[in-house]
Amino acid sequence: MDHLNEVIAQHRPDQVAVEQVFVNINPKSTLMLGQARGAAICAAVLNNLTVAEYTALQVKQAVVGNGHAKKEQVQEMVKRLLKLTGSPSADAADALACAICHAHGGQGLGGISTAGYRMKRGRLV
Repeated sequence: MDHLNEVIAQHRPDQVAVEQVFVNINPKSTLMLGQARGAAICAAVLNNLTVAEYTALQVKQAVVGNGHAKKEQVQEMVKRLLKLTGSPSADAADALACAICHAHGGQGLGGISTAGYRMKRGRLV
């Protein structure tokens, strides 16, 4: 978690967006993903950042326009939306897509409305 704190200190984000964990075919991978996600959420909350969570369906819908889009489609749309010179890796594209989804939510680009949501220790629940 120290490395996450360093990244937060270096880039000073205002908010954090994470994708909700889904049950994968491989239980070991699902567990590792859940642990990494938990560490990211803990680091964010300990740094007094609001954490928003999105399902994979919400992220894909926001970026591609189809909640059942393939990874390659997400990568291509992230590349186009952010005007990247090359395609990001699948993991990087997923993270950037989650950020794009968050940026498009709420009250205009870059803002998220928490009205109507419950907050608990800096997290939307």
